[in-house]
This record gives sequence, structure tokens and C-alpha cells, in this order.
Amino acid sequence: MSRAVKFLKLEGAGNDFLGFDGRRGGLGLTRERIASWCDRQRGAGADGVLVVEKPRGRGADFRMRYYNADGGEAEMCGNGARCFALLVRETTGWRAKSLRVETKAGPVVLEMVGKEVRVSMSDPGLPRLGKEITAAGRKVKLDFVNTGVPHAVEFVRSVDGVEVEKNGRAIRYHSAFAPAGTNVNFVAVGGGSRLEVRTYERGVEGETLACGTGVVASSILASVRRGVKPPVKVRTRGGDVLRADFIMENGRPRKVTLQGPARIVYEGVFHV
Repeated sequence: MSRAVKFLKLEGAGNDFLGFDGRRGGLGLTRERIASWCDRQRGAGADGVLVVEKPRGRGADFRMRYYNADGGEAEMCGNGARCFALLVRETTGWRAKSLRVETKAGPVVLEMVGKEVRVSMSDPGLPRLGKEITAAGRKVKLDFVNTGVPHAVEFVRSVDGVEVEKNGRAIRYHSAFAPAGTNVNFVAVGGGSRLEVRTYERGVEGETLACGTGVVASSILASVRRGVKPPVKVRTRGGDVLRADFIMENGRPRKVTLQGPARIVYEGVFHV
């Protein structure tokens, strides 16, 4: 006999997720099962999986577990965290406008702002600038910052002609970022604190329509490298605009927030 496992399909700026209530356990999550559920031909299809759990420590309302589409667990996902707020409200009945959440990258605060969700993130690491490598036959100068997960940024004149799959994969797997690898963002700077970003996501192993931690990383490095002033409005590949805000103190980004749209698309059941 099969067992029914309920889920929600959620999306934030085109970054899509499968959401589960794991407070009572019993989901039977394995790397293989997660990958099959996220498969766009044989499963529901998603960039990753979100799971609501009870907090382990004091001071948090819930714990967020996040798994990439390949089934591997990641420390953090910016757009996933924003969708997590809707997942919590739908599965637990939580109605406060804010909630405190444990993640593997540290505590975050989620706030409902009209129809959007804002996430206050843990402080990123110290930006590292000007790393030169050769990848996919190109000499590339990259900047790097960890915004809960590692992100490399290449500044380009236009994102339209970038071979994201080819060049992103070559940088993601480059020995300079071994063994964990890195997410890769291709960033074009516009006027008025605006960016366009395309992202190759580690764990998805391809381009996604948006990446929240990548938007934050790109905004921080655009501020450091190009003098872009926060708040920064970032157009993602899916066409949505996310807003990244932060302050710089002694060369380090602090008080980082990410705001943008999130919604529940549908609910369903897997038979396992």
C-alpha cells in the first residue's frame, strides 16, 4: 500500500519549491526521493524542497530545512526563505506578520510586507575581490562573497548573450572553489541602483529564473566594486524585481534584507 505525503508548490520570482510540514517527522526524505520529486519530467518539478520543522534552540519559532533539486541539503536559500513564510502560514496556522527561523546558515527573520515577503538574513562573509581563473577557455576575473551559500560574480556588459550553462558550470566546478563548489552570477550594472542578474545554481546544476542569495551577493559586490548604492533593485531572469538592502561597515555587509514576491501555486500529494 502506498502512503500519501502532502506538499505545497510555491514560487518566489520564478524560483520554485516543494514545501512539506515535517514537524511530526515521517516524511522519509532521502536524496533519491527528493531528486525524483524535483524532476520536471517524472515528478512535480522544482528547484528545491522546503521542510518546516520544530526549532532546536530557543529564540526561534520554526526551523527551515532546504534541499537542492539534486537532493543535497544546502545551508540557505533566499527565495526559499521567503516562500517558507507562506509555507508556515498555510501548514501551521501561524498568523503573526513576522517569524524567527533557524537555518543552517544562522537565524533569519521573515516579515510579511503586503503581498511580498522580506527576509532579514545573517551577516554575509567578507567579500573577496579580483580572483582570476581560466574556465571554459576564458580568462575570468571574479568577485566572491558567502551570503549563507557561496557565490561568485562576474560583471558583464549585458546578461543577454551570456552562456550561463556552459560558463556557469565551468566556474561552479573549478578547482579554485573545490570541494564545495560555488553558485555563479553574471551581473550587468544599470543606472539608478539597478542590476540584471542571471544565476547558475549549485545543486540545481543549471540556470534558475531567480536566486535570492545570488541577488544579495550580486548587490553587495556591485556596491563594493562599482559603487552601487543600496537599496538595489535587481531584475531576475524570470522578469521579477527583487530588492536587496544592506549597510557596509568596515568593508563588511551588515543588516542584509531581501524583499520580493512569493506565492502558493497549488497543493498536491505524492504517493510513496
